[in-house]
Amino acid sequence: MTSLPDIHRLQGTADLLPAESFQWAEAERVIRATMFRFGFGEIRFPVLEPTELFARGTGASTDIVQKEMYTLVDRGGRSLTLRPEGTPSVVRAYLEENLGSQRPVWKLFYLGPMFRAERPQKGRYRQFHQFGAEMIGAASPESDVELIALARTILHDLGLTGLRLQLNSIGSPAARHDHSEKLRAFLRQPDVYAKIDEDCRRRMETNPLRVFDCKNEECIRIMRHAPTIDQFLTAEDQDHFARVRSGLESLGISYELDPRMVRGLDYYTRTTFEFKTDLLGAQDTVCGGGRYDLLVETFGGPATPAVGFASGIERILAAAQEAGASQGTLPRLDVFVGALGDQARALIPSILARLRGLGFSADSDFLGRGLKAQMKEANRLAARLVLIVGDDEITRGQFTLRRMDEGGQAEIPADLAQWNKETFA
Repeated sequence: MTSLPDIHRLQGTADLLPAESFQWAEAERVIRATMFRFGFGEIRFPVLEPTELFARGTGASTDIVQKEMYTLVDRGGRSLTLRPEGTPSVVRAYLEENLGSQRPVWKLFYLGPMFRAERPQKGRYRQFHQFGAEMIGAASPESDVELIALARTILHDLGLTGLRLQLNSIGSPAARHDHSEKLRAFLRQPDVYAKIDEDCRRRMETNPLRVFDCKNEECIRIMRHAPTIDQFLTAEDQDHFARVRSGLESLGISYELDPRMVRGLDYYTRTTFEFKTDLLGAQDTVCGGGRYDLLVETFGGPATPAVGFASGIERILAAAQEAGASQGTLPRLDVFVGALGDQARALIPSILARLRGLGFSADSDFLGRGLKAQMKEANRLAARLVLIVGDDEITRGQFTLRRMDEGGQAEIPADLAQWNKETFA
């Protein structure tokens, strides 16, 4: 029995073997193709960023910054953090690369690993993979609709069905200020304060809207009676939100209003949204986002409106699997080259190079096994064709080409220079 290694992968991480990696590559291909179709360009940013980027951008009072970041101190004494999310990095790059001077609106997307020290559970990992889209420079409600429509299209294209869109507006800073004061007064009532947990008592002082995001069942029950933001929206907030809803309705995108949905990050303004599924139990959110008109200013830039979303690939693929979507398999091998004899084996590198140069996927046996074992390997790889090269075939100048699906075979020239794509059609 083979012994296990004494070094194991870290909890909350995963190995992706070839079949899974191919499934991921297909998902990434769908994501990129849809992003390009909507006019978004890809941005890639560092895995390591200054810790201050997330403390200021994500929000010092958020659970991400307070509890979940992987932070280290480098040899120069700088505090660095493995990126827990993408939006602050996109905004940092937008400012650092002076993108605002090049065009008024940027449509950017990203895709890659993120890191949070969360409790691992279904669809949630400590190293997870996220894609997201940001539209920076557009203040119109139509840009909110564009991002929601983009997210919905990608989720649908990845095989998710039965999605529910939950929608809210958390208003402008003025509306949130008035709401926060009423909310603190509600939470400070002795009979309420005694029942909420320590995290919510802390949130009450730093950002009381985030108490709505608590997962504690008793806190959830209490917050059903708390004042909601919809009672405090300004006329401009209400108009913006009405136009977002109208835009979604014109596209036939149904939604549910949820005045208690605030999202877990500090930078949101006005529109917030989440796509939910019934396929993953308690971890039911597969995509979330909203408008963040103050974040560019927070980093020292000019007042610049923006809207975006992010979604976790692990959670989406888990939901798609539960929905019965095809999980995909490795692509079939075009040609397997079976070799018999030393002279034939010596030709294998040249034959493989010629086949690959013609655009075919090609492989061979590298263990010196007999033809029967090599045919089993060809079947395991689901090879479409098997090219049999033996010393006798070399002598008579003809190789045997077996068509594995139809069961027939043909002779082809041993002279590689005579081969073309039609030879293996």
